[in-house]
Amino acid sequence: MITETEAQRTPADLITDAKELRQQVQSVVRDTPVIDIHTHVFPPVFGDMCLSGIDDLLNYHYLIAEVFRSTDVSYACFWKMSKFERADLIWRILFVENTPISEAARGVVSVLDEFGLDSRAQNLKEARDFFNSRNLLDQVDWVLETARVSDVVMTNDPLDEIEAEIWRNGGNPDRRFHTSLRLDSLLNDWPDAARILASQGLHVNTGLSGSTIAELRRFLDNWIKRMRPLYLAISLPADFKFPDENARDRLIHEVVLPTAKQHDLALTLMVGVRRGVNPTLRAAGDGVGKADVTALERLCAENPEVRFLATFLARENQHELCVAARKFNNLMPFGCWWFLNNPSIAAEITRERLELLGPTFIPQHSDASVLEQLIYKWRHAREFIADALSESYEKLLKSGRAATREEIERDVTRMFSGNFREWVGVKSSVARIEGVS
Repeated sequence: MITETEAQRTPADLITDAKELRQQVQSVVRDTPVIDIHTHVFPPVFGDMCLSGIDDLLNYHYLIAEVFRSTDVSYACFWKMSKFERADLIWRILFVENTPISEAARGVVSVLDEFGLDSRAQNLKEARDFFNSRNLLDQVDWVLETARVSDVVMTNDPLDEIEAEIWRNGGNPDRRFHTSLRLDSLLNDWPDAARILASQGLHVNTGLSGSTIAELRRFLDNWIKRMRPLYLAISLPADFKFPDENARDRLIHEVVLPTAKQHDLALTLMVGVRRGVNPTLRAAGDGVGKADVTALERLCAENPEVRFLATFLARENQHELCVAARKFNNLMPFGCWWFLNNPSIAAEITRERLELLGPTFIPQHSDASVLEQLIYKWRHAREFIADALSESYEKLLKSGRAATREEIERDVTRMFSGNFREWVGVKSSVARIEGVS
């Protein structure tokens, strides 16, 4: 406990009561704005890519995978249904005939609760009428304010022709939505990417010979100029190796890393997915695998001037990632991705990171695909982040040092926005985050 001598030379606003300390932490975590550094959410100018409303919420691939555990409907029959028919089926099975206790189902309940809608309704009429009555532009404002999300980073693929056309026609005018240049199509399916690029007039070939590397560098330069991304991003399989003897390795060495250095862009790596474990589930059919963290360590060691953001999909990789971050100051762990975004697991990971890294990480990103998911993903995330932080400050208190609210605010702001703002480049990219003071 704090001694009399200690109290005389420390601030008067020290929080020395454990109950009050937890309340203060919960208050700060609840109210501090966050930059959501990785999402699949888009503003209305992106047309059909901007998903919103109850039918999109229920057609989330997390719920699609879950519903087949409680129905005899075949995959083929399910995919023949319209989006609305699938939503009706998911609602009936997961919310009417069963209790929605999974994290993904509870998330829908949290959204409905925020809007004052009945999560026990026998059908979707009330919810559909409500969302259909909302102006989408106003809905974006309302959701971001409610979720306390100041800025959103999208996932942007220049090889997606629908999205590319939007950028050619002026792009995104909403300053709260920022770009990340996603390179999955280029790196993970090079033969198909080469075909698309060749059809666009680039002089490339699958063998990466001739002018291919120079053409790819020029291609990325042009899209960086157009999109002004905050970082480059790659989702990688569980068996990713570095170095390796394949096209992806050459592309990383000769295209991606030089581009990141030239434009002073951070490189985000999301590692551990196993695509198409059950192809009949489509986007819901991907799985998880334990990855090799030493590949990331080699990247960091060989490229000390490149800033890496990294997250791994397997729980088994989290301790190694923390230890790697202690060894490389150009490595920033972030988020509890995908299958890890469950409170029991995410709370454990957040505690582990706090113990090993202090506040020098980014605790969460939403990975949201539907606008309203920002509400529940951040409501739930703030709960486990507050619990983990409260325990850290309470342990510190028992060890003889109390915290002030100002210190708590400083730490939470750093984790919710400051670390990312610094990582994407104070002199370059941060100037583009118009919505952040």
